Amino acid sequence: MNEQVARNVVLVRAIESADANHEVLSDDDRKYASRSAKELAAWQAADSKTAVTQHHFLQQRSEQILKRLGERSPAFAAFHKRRLGLGGVWLALPFLALIAGAVIDRIADPHRVDLLSAPFLLIIGWNLLVYLGMLVWALVPGKRQGWAGPNLLRRLSVGKAALPRKLPAPMAAGLTAFMSEWAALSEPLTRARLSRTIHLAAACFALGAIASLYARGLLNQYVVGWESTFLDGRQVHTLLSWLFMPAMNAFPFLQGFSLAEVELLRHGRTLTAASGARWVHLYGATLLLLVVLPRLVLAGFAAWRARRLARNFPLDLDQPYYRKLADSIGAGTPALLRVLPYSYTLDEARDRGLWAIAASALGAQARVQLRPASAYGVEPKEALQDAALDEPDVTVTAVLFSLAATPEKENHGAFLDYLSKRVKRGVAVLVDESPLVERIGDQGNAARVAERSALWRQFCSFHGTSATFVNLLQPDKYPIELGAGLSLPELR
Repeated sequence: MNEQVARNVVLVRAIESADANHEVLSDDDRKYASRSAKELAAWQAADSKTAVTQHHFLQQRSEQILKRLGERSPAFAAFHKRRLGLGGVWLALPFLALIAGAVIDRIADPHRVDLLSAPFLLIIGWNLLVYLGMLVWALVPGKRQGWAGPNLLRRLSVGKAALPRKLPAPMAAGLTAFMSEWAALSEPLTRARLSRTIHLAAACFALGAIASLYARGLLNQYVVGWESTFLDGRQVHTLLSWLFMPAMNAFPFLQGFSLAEVELLRHGRTLTAASGARWVHLYGATLLLLVVLPRLVLAGFAAWRARRLARNFPLDLDQPYYRKLADSIGAGTPALLRVLPYSYTLDEARDRGLWAIAASALGAQARVQLRPASAYGVEPKEALQDAALDEPDVTVTAVLFSLAATPEKENHGAFLDYLSKRVKRGVAVLVDESPLVERIGDQGNAARVAERSALWRQFCSFHGTSATFVNLLQPDKYPIELGAGLSLPELR
């Protein structure tokens, strides 16, 4: 799916997840949207003589829901129509760079071609340094994020992130979550666009300097010369020979220069127009060859990458929310919930409850892979030595704890940390309250359960995740809303 469709889908997911009590979108709204989307996707597939795809269904469903929300809330409709991010930057920066390049060489004498022009030498030197830095950065293992920080990327992706007023609380919470999630999801695309713009701006800066150099030469006769306190004629000749060598090799029509000519040009002794034109051509060709053309090539590559990402936005449709929707239309493979109990053995009734929770969270066709319980105090590496933690078919990996146990950093924490470092999609945490409730009885158990639940929340927060509390003997006691109740890895 393209960028706009992905944005709509992620926005709808954020709102549905935040609307846990179905205040903004009722059950009827959601069912109607799914039913209509399924029919529209089927018609679309029939027209193209293909099977119904998850992409088509999600696109149609998100459009149905967003249209209904826009009709109910004009403020939300205005938010949905506006463009996110700072789109003007992509055009403004190259334009400003062109203007800046046109005026940069006026720092020196505008009637003089200085062979040691600081602005031109700085432009060339800086760009060569950038190329070297890019090469080194590409060779450094594990360093692929680039120089742009997360705050800059977030601003470019979602702008000021100001929400419209007079929105229902669930909708406002959903939009806030959407802003954060969209900034993370669109980071590769934003990086590509920023790279394209920076390279294009650098090329425009050099083009502005070249254009200014030639434009002033049409109306003025340049004085050619150089001055230096520390360099003599031979050193300047060597420096300029290396500097202009690529341009003279690439453009044979450019005239060279001798040491004697360089010596004569000291203090601007030569005033002929022909001499000035030669050095203008040398500087112009050098800037074109070393700055403009490489930067345009890099900008073109970044633009190609940005277009590819915008047309095929990298949205992981294996996430539970999408898998559950896909299950409703029979698209895709059933979701698989892998459960790793720690010091907790499930009986038959709790096993059935686990399957019911999986069906509620991941779709009616969801399957459960229940691993043998890891013994208390055993090293995680030893306990999980037979487990293939990188199985590609697993949708969600969840650690199952008992609320009756007291969380310990050295045991429960070590087990959770071990899994978090090795499961690429992250680890969800399920805490079953049924053993504690069963032990202390129904009378006066609310305070004990609340106290122990707070302890587990604090424990999970310390380990970089959040706890989802369930009751495997009463799986419907805590309805799990995707993105709200279940701490799934993609929403952590």
